[in-house]
Amino acid sequence: MTLQMHPYPKFKYQRRFSDVTYKVITKGMTTSEERDILNGITGAVSPGEVLALMGPSGSGKTTLLNLLGGRLIQSTVGGSVTYNDQPYSKFLKSKIGFVTQDDVLFPHLTVKETLTYTARLRLSKALSRQQKEKRAIDVIYELGLERCQDTMIGGSFVRGVSGGERKRVCIGNEIIINPSLLFLDEPTSGLDSTTALRTVQTLQNIAEAGKTVITTIHQPSSRLFHKFDKLVLLGKGSSLYFGRASEAMAYFSSIGCSPLIAMNPAEFLLDLANGNINDISVPSELEDKVQMGNSETETRNEKPPPAVVHEYLVEAYESRVAENEKKKLMTPLPLDDEIKLKVFSSKREWGASWWQQYCILFCRGIKERRHDYFSWLRITQVLSTAIILGLLWWQSDSKSTRGRQDQAGLLFFIAVFWGFFPVFTAIFTFPQERAMLSKERAADMYRLSAYFLARTTSDLPLDLILPVLFLLVVYFMAGLRLSAGRFFLSMLTVFLCIIAAQGLGLAIGATLMDLKRATTLASVTVMTFMLAGGYFVKKVPVFISWIRYMSFNYHIYKLLLKVQYQDITPPVNGIKTDNGLWEVGALVAMIFGYRVLAYLSLRRMQLHRGA
Repeated sequence: MTLQMHPYPKFKYQRRFSDVTYKVITKGMTTSEERDILNGITGAVSPGEVLALMGPSGSGKTTLLNLLGGRLIQSTVGGSVTYNDQPYSKFLKSKIGFVTQDDVLFPHLTVKETLTYTARLRLSKALSRQQKEKRAIDVIYELGLERCQDTMIGGSFVRGVSGGERKRVCIGNEIIINPSLLFLDEPTSGLDSTTALRTVQTLQNIAEAGKTVITTIHQPSSRLFHKFDKLVLLGKGSSLYFGRASEAMAYFSSIGCSPLIAMNPAEFLLDLANGNINDISVPSELEDKVQMGNSETETRNEKPPPAVVHEYLVEAYESRVAENEKKKLMTPLPLDDEIKLKVFSSKREWGASWWQQYCILFCRGIKERRHDYFSWLRITQVLSTAIILGLLWWQSDSKSTRGRQDQAGLLFFIAVFWGFFPVFTAIFTFPQERAMLSKERAADMYRLSAYFLARTTSDLPLDLILPVLFLLVVYFMAGLRLSAGRFFLSMLTVFLCIIAAQGLGLAIGATLMDLKRATTLASVTVMTFMLAGGYFVKKVPVFISWIRYMSFNYHIYKLLLKVQYQDITPPVNGIKTDNGLWEVGALVAMIFGYRVLAYLSLRRMQLHRGA
């Protein structure tokens, strides 16, 4: 299988890292503690090679991968990490493919839709839409996904493609841009041996096309292990080996550690990294340490403890390998000025214009969420509520004062229902999509402003269908005033309520980014707005009366009363029957104000993450 290249110039990058350190500061109640995650890791990988980062859980593999991929830009990172002898720049974000360990995909999109939208967003502006879509089809066939291309990805509650196919779709999302550097975090995790072998073979083919591939791997089979060109073995954040994967066994034999039985090389290396030397020969230096410390250190079966084994392996690597590798990294690469300037450039390259990004994300949003919006559960909830309201207020009398008082209760409930419902739908928007947003923004797929506007506007066509069905049932069953003008004004008022309530939900969700806290805050806010909405309490104390002017329930309730009873005296509940422009202005201010707050919160989150 050969990978097809799309027709625009690409650059090859050598990845070098020397004495890389990374610390995490853990803050306690009174003190802060620094914890070393990586300790002086050194290595390099060139185009055409696959570098495997191996080690037991907690050894720092994923941290090192994130650091090499430019995903950790913090003051606690030390050492040197370069691309063609140049530091990381924003230009590289669109040239790097990064496959996370978790499969972050939209469950309701098909395989073909997922890769097509990625191609349209990430491929160069120089390509036409047809060329981009053809590239997506090419990747589908390259990865053997043609049989499931029209199947939904699926998720926790949606049946879809298999685990191996999901992983290949994730890889396809990254290789679709023909990246110069490809990073993968445990691409074989959870896959059977045959599927895992096919996945690694795909990575080898990508490398053979002149790309640089770096991947973490937990416990590969012996066949997988021999597919890697270079290997970094980590143990407790320290480097235990770096070099050709095929020479790893010979190196450890040279320091006195050899398997005593036939063993998978990867299993042997992981045992050493864990300090477990059962079925492994003990070096003479370690045997001497065991005998010397026998009186002070408890040992089992005369075997050295894991901490002593780890210390020995680190010392052996530092004395035999590390210095030679550091000297190699001092040699400058023979690169022309154009490539150096490109790598050093801080200018981002977008695959589509702002308007194209908006249109693509708008269409993707509607396709992804239409299944949720038109689920039978949601439709049943809205229509059953409407029927119950219609039966309770069946053909109520709008001509008598008492009848109008009863109808005022119905109008207030409508204001509360369509204020409550959208808030608790919208608060899930950004927390649920946080992983996807972080992943796509880290790859510079689109501008945050284009995503935000597309995400908030793609919900509107779907959100405004159910209220129409609701009002068609309630309005005529409850006997509200039969007039086309009043009906459509009532509909418009409910739409304003929904859009304003959505804005509040978006702002709360984007600010907190935690569903439990966001739900709690939304519950308190909506309850406060409802109580201050002008139906339960007529005379609110002056010191707290300002709350009602922030309540969209209050403004919607007043508008609905004015629409129904503008020409009737005496006014219902003392509401002045003017043209309602003040209430409309207040709602419009809320619609834009809450959304600006949500956008600024998202912007702050992205800056905090270094994206």
